[in-house]
Amino acid sequence: MAANMTMGRTPLWRRMRWVVWGGAGCLLALPWVAMQFTREVAWSGADFAVMGVMLGLACAAFELAVRVARSHAYVLGAGVAVGTAFLLTWINLAVGIIGSENNPVNLMFFGVLLVGALAVIASRLHARGMALAMEATAVAQAAVSLITLAIGAGHVFVLTLVFVALWLVAAQLFRKAARDQRSRVPA
Repeated sequence: MAANMTMGRTPLWRRMRWVVWGGAGCLLALPWVAMQFTREVAWSGADFAVMGVMLGLACAAFELAVRVARSHAYVLGAGVAVGTAFLLTWINLAVGIIGSENNPVNLMFFGVLLVGALAVIASRLHARGMALAMEATAVAQAAVSLITLAIGAGHVFVLTLVFVALWLVAAQLFRKAARDQRSRVPA
């Protein structure tokens, strides 16, 4: 692949766009289909709207990553980061991480995402900066877990370990993308 060519121009990632956007549409349709067969799934219009916005943002983030990426590692790192942010948000909104979804302590977990978003903006989407952004997000995730323990709100060590590990996997993929990019730059 040419040094100035982004992943968005490769046939693989052009096809993956269809898979990602189509998968999001199918995921959004699943609750509606389930509602036709069982009363245990009861989504409101607001539920569909929130999930639609979440899926749209995740797909848009993927689209941006594919357009700026110059290596597969960057796209995969972005995929892990976006997927992790999506899961953290979904769990927090659906059932809450500490207690129920209405527990105000859960707002701290949105602070983790804010740290990540601000760090990504500061990185200007450069691979090395994205790695640092993911590491900052992992630290914020761990800090929130420690804060919840310190204030007696609960302990979420296992969930924290999973999310911290995912943020660090994304960081490693971005580091690999940065190394790949440096190795392609002519001396």
